[in-house]
Amino acid sequence: MSGDLPEGMQRVARVLRDHGHPHSPVMLDDAARTAQQAADALGVQVGQIAKSIIFRRKADDAAVLVIASGDRRVDEKKVDAIVGKTGRADAEFVKGRTGFSIGGVSPIAHAVAPVTLIDRELFRFDEIWAAAGHPHGVFKLRPQDLERLTGAPVADVVQQAG
Repeated sequence: MSGDLPEGMQRVARVLRDHGHPHSPVMLDDAARTAQQAADALGVQVGQIAKSIIFRRKADDAAVLVIASGDRRVDEKKVDAIVGKTGRADAEFVKGRTGFSIGGVSPIAHAVAPVTLIDRELFRFDEIWAAAGHPHGVFKLRPQDLERLTGAPVADVVQQAG
């Protein structure tokens, strides 16, 4: 079955399978390039979408992945305080470092392992959904699964709600 999936989704499916994750990636009929599109397609709250935002660390050109709740904005100053000064990552950088195109960046199965931070706001939910390496691909997990799959620390990396 996974042989029918696009290459990026196959990589994600392999990592999930290798970690004994109970949910395989699924292909949505409509694109889920934004957290709102994904939430609408899945019938969940936008906060339940774990969006993967890539920054470029200035000191060493490393990719920095921030996995944030879909209803929150990443606070770059908070990210910089943890990992060092970052800047915007263009589409070519994202594709080269992650192996995924913007709109389908998964929190796992990257071409080059990024420096990763998990937004603590995701832990408001029992169940979350993340991109699976393709703009139409997603997979279900719990915030604790994200910690286990990435080995990343949980941090306060978003702007205050409200």
